[in-house]
Amino acid sequence: MKLIWLFIFVGVFVWSGIHPKDYFIWILEVAPAMLGIAIMVATHKSFPLTPLLYALILIHCIILMVGGHYTYADVPLFDALKPIFGFERNNYDKVGHFAQGFVPAMIAREILIRKQVVAFDGWRNFIIICICLAFSAFYELIEWFVAISSGESADAFLGTQGYAWDTQTDMAFALLGACCSLAMLSGIHNRQLGKFFKSSP
Repeated sequence: MKLIWLFIFVGVFVWSGIHPKDYFIWILEVAPAMLGIAIMVATHKSFPLTPLLYALILIHCIILMVGGHYTYADVPLFDALKPIFGFERNNYDKVGHFAQGFVPAMIAREILIRKQVVAFDGWRNFIIICICLAFSAFYELIEWFVAISSGESADAFLGTQGYAWDTQTDMAFALLGACCSLAMLSGIHNRQLGKFFKSSP
């Protein structure tokens, strides 16, 4: 299973790096995926993850690499969807920011449960959502720093497409993703976490 995961990751990574629209933007966009796999490789023996989390991380990496290849403002599928749904902009970046809440919510949940940081479900969910929002805000700060440092590449990396409320909606989509993840996946996540405990949390 891990070999299939690695095969898919490497395949999409190689594809994304073949003549991307902008190599500088590609590096910026795929860097989180590369950092993530480096952490997973370093911790795969001491802290193996649930199958659910491996699958979610792979999906998130693919989203990042597709965005890196085309830039988030120019993903062809979402250009094709614009006239169908009456969108004024390419909304692939919102998929990325939804995933930025959806996947980290399960990562945070797995760590908090397995490390037994918070026992009460309500407080744990609140902390998870706070973590996801903090991560989203931190990413927006990184985008801001890159924008003022890189000049011409700023618009492609930010993907604002002239939308005044892009930063706020990015964080809103991350919040929505985190809430949806907790609501939809906590049950299956608990069942998979059972192998790490005598009984499921």
